[in-house]
Amino acid sequence: MAKELKLMKGNEAIARAMIASGTDGYFGYPITPQSEVMETLMAEKPWETTGMVVLQAESELASINMVYGGAATGKKVATSSSSPGISLMAEGLTYLAGAEIPCVVMNAMRGGPGLGTIQPAQSDYFQSTKGGGHGDYQLYVLAPSSVQEMYDFVFDAWDIAFKYRNPVLILTDGAIGQCMEKCYTRDYVPRWTEEERRAKAPWGTWGKPANRPHNIITSLELDSARQEVFNQKLQKKYAQMKEEDVRFEMLGCEDADYIFVAYGTSARICMKSMQLAREKGLKVGLLRPITLYPFPSKQVAELANRVKGMLCVEMSAGQMIEDVKLAAECKIPIEHYGRFGGIIPTPEEVLEAMENKIIK
Repeated sequence: MAKELKLMKGNEAIARAMIASGTDGYFGYPITPQSEVMETLMAEKPWETTGMVVLQAESELASINMVYGGAATGKKVATSSSSPGISLMAEGLTYLAGAEIPCVVMNAMRGGPGLGTIQPAQSDYFQSTKGGGHGDYQLYVLAPSSVQEMYDFVFDAWDIAFKYRNPVLILTDGAIGQCMEKCYTRDYVPRWTEEERRAKAPWGTWGKPANRPHNIITSLELDSARQEVFNQKLQKKYAQMKEEDVRFEMLGCEDADYIFVAYGTSARICMKSMQLAREKGLKVGLLRPITLYPFPSKQVAELANRVKGMLCVEMSAGQMIEDVKLAAECKIPIEHYGRFGGIIPTPEEVLEAMENKIIK
């Protein structure tokens, strides 16, 4: 797959990036608004060109456990779903984190709770960044805000997943998944050879040579003392993520008096709201968290020391705002504005909320 400029949906970008990044297998189950991921993979037929396996499982439960089995061999294995489907995968995700198995998962959020709507929302922030499943574990969470980032973040996700031996979640929503934009593709990265896979995943269950003990993939440990030591190891890993792999974008923050904090689709809206505010003489900037876990807490804290207030804009009842308030240590007014149930706010609504809630 040569590098070129194409017009594509966000969901198509995810699928094409999986092929181009040397993914070995995709196991999924269709659910709106991300069904085009599998549809694109089926149309592209990568098994004929790269040897990538693409399989529709009988359920989300089956697909995440297929990911567990394939990824346990050290191969690049991925899946995708939408909010209630990710809920069904929660047990498998905690098993993957507990067994330290790298994989990539995409969630195109829709409005809830329950089956809710098929329209976009951002109400899975808690589920994504505070666990979602059981136990002391974390997913590394990337939040794209464009079709180009949907494509690029697949490559980044594989690097992070194998760096930390941890599942990586690409958290997007139906708006970005369904919108069409120009996207630069990349040159094809060949799938690892057997020798490369064994070198990059020496922990994998790819057969036991005579010169090492058995590799055992499991999240089970019945000895409490050993389990505590293992949990401490995981916490060190998550601390390393916070030190080395926090990602964010700041726009217009150098001279700002007020700050929008938003990710994904909401951040795109806030970019226009910021422009409208500047046209009215209001110095407003935008902090866009790109990694929701680890969260850019240091950047929020730094801004809280020099601006007058922040407005957290989310397509939810308010979830990310809790992390913003914790990072800011209540030094300035911090308020939330959001629409939910699948409604996307307008830039004018967001600016009005900033004026009424923060600037006053």
